[in-house]
Amino acid sequence: MLRGDKVALRARHEEDIPILRTELYDDVVNGSRAEGGPWRPITPGSKDPRLVVDDKNEANVPFSVVELEGGTLVGTAGLWGIDNHNRSAHIGLGLLPAARGKGYGTDVVATLCHYGFVVRGLQRLQIETLADNTAMLRSAERNGFVREGLLRSSAWVLGEFLDEVLLGLLAQDWKRDAKA
Repeated sequence: MLRGDKVALRARHEEDIPILRTELYDDVVNGSRAEGGPWRPITPGSKDPRLVVDDKNEANVPFSVVELEGGTLVGTAGLWGIDNHNRSAHIGLGLLPAARGKGYGTDVVATLCHYGFVVRGLQRLQIETLADNTAMLRSAERNGFVREGLLRSSAWVLGEFLDEVLLGLLAQDWKRDAKA
């Protein structure tokens, strides 16, 4: 288990799946904004890769996010698109509605940076998020991520094209306690 200041990242447990499906992926608006494709329902018992972990897929490392105090599930996070040759990966996270606005996102990003840079020895971490996702932009920038570009009208979300922001952080620029 990886520990941050407020949250821990741990392996996905079977009992996490119905909560994540109901609170994150059954929400059409949240699902449409978080995924790179159109929303679609996830059938209970499905082996959907957003929920069920494939331990053989080394390019993705998913975690369940839990509160340090009490161990309550508050979301999901992970590194995806891990490229061992170029030593890079992407960061993604999703917090349950009741867990938003409590500083967990910033702590999750910090903990994923520790995992990526210290545990995995990566050189670069990257985040792509919708330009109006101020919570994710703030969490990334508090951890030292730099805005590297704007992808204009690159995401089709619920009937309109939205801009995406590309942020990056290099290992040599990362500061373990960068959260402000």
